[in-house]
Amino acid sequence: MADQSIPEARTHRTAAVETEAGPADEGISRRRLLGTAGATGLVLGTAGAALGYAAAPTEAAAPLTSLGADRAMFHGKHQPGITDGLQARGHLVAFDLAAGAGRKEAAALLRRWSETARRLMAGDPSAHDDTDVARDAGPSSLTITFGFGHSFFGRTGLEKQRPTALDPLPEFSSDHLDKKRSNGDLWVQIGANDALVAFHALRAIQKDAGSAARVRWQMNGFNRSPGATAHPMTARNLMGQIDGTRNPKPSEADFDQRIFVPEKGEPAWMANGSYAVVRRIRMLLDDWEKLSVKAQEDVIGRRKSDGAALSGGTETTAMDLEKTDAKGNLVVPINAHARITRPDQNGGAAMLRRPFSFHDGIDPDGVPDAGLLFICWQADPLRGFVPVQRKLDRGDALSPFIRHESSGLFAVPGGAAEGEYVGQELLEG
Repeated sequence: MADQSIPEARTHRTAAVETEAGPADEGISRRRLLGTAGATGLVLGTAGAALGYAAAPTEAAAPLTSLGADRAMFHGKHQPGITDGLQARGHLVAFDLAAGAGRKEAAALLRRWSETARRLMAGDPSAHDDTDVARDAGPSSLTITFGFGHSFFGRTGLEKQRPTALDPLPEFSSDHLDKKRSNGDLWVQIGANDALVAFHALRAIQKDAGSAARVRWQMNGFNRSPGATAHPMTARNLMGQIDGTRNPKPSEADFDQRIFVPEKGEPAWMANGSYAVVRRIRMLLDDWEKLSVKAQEDVIGRRKSDGAALSGGTETTAMDLEKTDAKGNLVVPINAHARITRPDQNGGAAMLRRPFSFHDGIDPDGVPDAGLLFICWQADPLRGFVPVQRKLDRGDALSPFIRHESSGLFAVPGGAAEGEYVGQELLEG
């Protein structure tokens, strides 16, 4: 839960999203909005001016809302789902290869998965036995991302191709990890701005696994829906805090250096890829909510209302770590979460955080099973996640109110070119 800004769920198109007049419309031409006889309607959203129509009962194509029409591209230099804005719904799922399955079966599986991802992200049905769950919807900013765990390389005879950056994470004193919900041979991240579109992709990926792989664990998450606020803003977490003000931005000169493996990096098959650390962080909300707002702000080091540092200014104002109050006490406490996680307090260590919140019901004792599906991206986890987490482990004021319950580290190769599948250079090289 480092103090770095989270990409926003966007209501407008970006460079990674097709315009209404471009190929996105062709890709979703199969999708039609179903209408009711004589029904017409128009809905205007505050942010993004989203338009939604109830179509007449004909086969004529009807325009999708801007939310449904937004499309991320599958093919590219990097895989989707890394620099894209936060989506309203997410699914994380890890697979283990089945007994007897090896490199050949893994290659066939990644080929199937990549084709399914390409089709679904364009708003088309899957190639075989589509469930029609998302029949009426457009792409809805769907992204599907694939990664390899440490154990994948031993199971496929590719140990010599395993990156040193994929060495297991060290143990941290705050860990209470469930091994059954940690790691895995393969990892898939799914995100979309429509829950049915996200579920449709999850079901298709699971079906495509067939006899080659079985689900090891699966987690579901959510974020604020696009257009829910009057203007785009940094997301809030389930503690009510604006979470992630200092995320590195693609516009920064050293962004690619921090987040992506260079084109001539090692191993060669990871060129333009990244490493994802995935942590299920339980928030002890009953304990947290007993604190006063002032006490919560001292734990984080930022105002709850607008995310500004306790030293003053706005959310983006630089934090003054030396400022003191009338009694000579530091305005931003020495163990405040936002102070400890600053890159300039960790040798420049930075990571791109792109999480989802989760709520998996109420425990028998009435405690909510809720928190953060923490996902962070970096060119090297030993220079990104690890030094920051080690420092948090030594005295973060937030630690008594959270619990790390599962963990995974995955190598996410670069994007697939046209006609290729994700991981092809590794599996066929």
